[in-house]
Amino acid sequence: MNVIEGSVTAAKGYRAAGAAVGVKGKVTEKKDLALIVSDVPANAAAAFTTNVVKAASVMRNMRIMESGVKINAVAANSGNANACTGSEGVKSNKEMAECLAELLGVEGDTVLTASTGVIGAVFPIETIKKGIKDTFPKLGYTRNDALMAAEAIMTTDTYSKEVAVEFELGGKTVRMGGMAKGSGMICPNMATMLSFITTDANISSELLNKALKEDIKSTYNMVSVDGDTSTNDTVVVLANGMAQNEPVMEEGADYETFKQALHYVNERLAKNLVRDGEGATKFMEVNVKGAKTCEDAKTIAKSVVKSSLFKAAVFGEDANWGRVLCAMGYSGVDFDPQRVDIVFASSAGEILLMDNGTPVVFDEDRAKTILSEKEIQVNIKISEGSAEATAWGCDLSYDYVRINGDYRS
Repeated sequence: MNVIEGSVTAAKGYRAAGAAVGVKGKVTEKKDLALIVSDVPANAAAAFTTNVVKAASVMRNMRIMESGVKINAVAANSGNANACTGSEGVKSNKEMAECLAELLGVEGDTVLTASTGVIGAVFPIETIKKGIKDTFPKLGYTRNDALMAAEAIMTTDTYSKEVAVEFELGGKTVRMGGMAKGSGMICPNMATMLSFITTDANISSELLNKALKEDIKSTYNMVSVDGDTSTNDTVVVLANGMAQNEPVMEEGADYETFKQALHYVNERLAKNLVRDGEGATKFMEVNVKGAKTCEDAKTIAKSVVKSSLFKAAVFGEDANWGRVLCAMGYSGVDFDPQRVDIVFASSAGEILLMDNGTPVVFDEDRAKTILSEKEIQVNIKISEGSAEATAWGCDLSYDYVRINGDYRS
């Protein structure tokens, strides 16, 4: 597998476009509408928020995905979540899809939608429909077209998240590319994030769904910015088969190769969501080893990465390992605290803070130097078994409060 330049237009047969159409107020340079179109109907897989309160786009997409229909396109907007908007929001979301479907000459249920932004605000459907009609002629296959789409789904993001890879299936060159957005309201089990992945691989919808459902457990579900789970989370993977490889219809070598590529794309996008967390100054990686089960390891890692107290300590470059052990303790996992090792590490080195349950006297200045780096690792060993897991998060800074204190304005 090779990492290449690009994102959703890297694979054969995908066009994209992004534009400022006025969802975020009067038309400005802030893009707010993205379109992704496959030249041929594509097999699709998707995953959505675990929040009981779901946006109109999520509810409709879930119904469509259950039907097993092939997908022709995705229309996504930023600036308005179309969540908690009642029957009018549901109607508007359907009109959004049908507007693009009519331009493509396809059935409305072959177009997925996605929205992100303010919850509870009236959805400006007429603005969006006009925007779709104006943006449709701009659809293109270039790298820049993909970039425009990636920028159009951003809200408080400070940069676009994109990735593309190239690999072989059955002797044919296959490509996969993705784009994502997300900066705040990010918590394990997905959050206010949108992720769209396109591939020209020829793979059955059943295996595509299996690969995605399994992979999100160790990628998107292992990140946290602030502990809040959104109403709009959507991950969509489209596979249009235009690479013309032999169809991947059963598990085997080609399926494993496909899964590896999908994992790389998902993990890369998930990590970038955290790196761009609202107000974030540091990226945290929490590694847990020696757990009884993988689920135990994941639970502990997520508990640590979600801890507001520990995130604040990382922002302050304070080696307060007690907050790590505390978060481990309330995770719900049974382990022996007297057998725990905790190490903080970065490009500046590493420092042992707890050794087999015993606190270590350490150099505070050296610890601060290690924590002054932009990327921090928290390595935990609990000596209960052989399972391990990794979670990703960011620090909690003053800017997080500032950004969310006036989000609607």
